[in-house]
Amino acid sequence: MSQSSHDRLTRRLFLGSAAATFAAPALAQNAGTTEFRPEVSNVIRRNASSFRMLDWQPYFDSLRGGAILVDITSRALHFWNEDESVYKLYPTSVPETDDLTRKGRTEVIRKVEGPSWAPTPAMKERNPEWPDFIGPGPDNPLGTHALYLSWQYYRIHGTQDTRKIGRRSSNGCIGLYNNHIEELYGLAGAGTQVLLI
Repeated sequence: MSQSSHDRLTRRLFLGSAAATFAAPALAQNAGTTEFRPEVSNVIRRNASSFRMLDWQPYFDSLRGGAILVDITSRALHFWNEDESVYKLYPTSVPETDDLTRKGRTEVIRKVEGPSWAPTPAMKERNPEWPDFIGPGPDNPLGTHALYLSWQYYRIHGTQDTRKIGRRSSNGCIGLYNNHIEELYGLAGAGTQVLLI
């Protein structure tokens, strides 16, 4: 192959791959809209954040009362209702360090809309400057809704600080966007089984 033929071939490959790269987002959009909607494969189902959709069977004996699975590693919360007609997958914040992380089985024992917050004794020891109490409202670290677990001081709750979601940023609880915890609050009830892995 001559040098000029090689240069033309290389240029064609570059231009072709560049066009494909810039066209890919447009191809992934639905016709008539500018909203990006990721395609869902039948082989590997993933949402836009690359969290894997999971089946409940490896983790729970049944869906009696519904089930919540929190995967600390992928920072995702999975919810299945009792008759399997609802499956939800939410991004979460998780504990900052392994020593703040609790894993195992628990359950939802109480639901509170507009929760108040008080630091645990361990939090206050680590952060003595923190206030002793914050009532419901925009400054509350628990967000708009909270699911209280049978483990003392542990909650699945909202957050006003959306930068925390997807990060190791909590003092032990599992945080969700406020709109996601509001939805989960409506789906889960007292007795919903919870597993943190």
